[in-house]
Amino acid sequence: MQSHEELKVFQASFEAAMAIYEKTKAFPREEKYSMVDQIRRSSRSVSANLAEAWRKRRYQAAFVAKLSDAEGEAAETQGLAQICE
Repeated sequence: MQSHEELKVFQASFEAAMAIYEKTKAFPREEKYSMVDQIRRSSRSVSANLAEAWRKRRYQAAFVAKLSDAEGEAAETQGLAQICE
């Protein structure tokens, strides 16, 4: 592998973030600056943390910490998605 973009988990998280962005366009205006902002930020953060983990893969503690951050953001995104349903 040459890049984090080749990782299936990165590709899936990026696709999910884009789907969330598109879906939240239809949310009511009153949710625009609270729920929409938070779910968009947490969903994008998953991909960002995976990319950063890839760059830090030579350093086990930093790598694991970034994967843990990605997992936390994914859990936040899941929780917010359940609230939005």
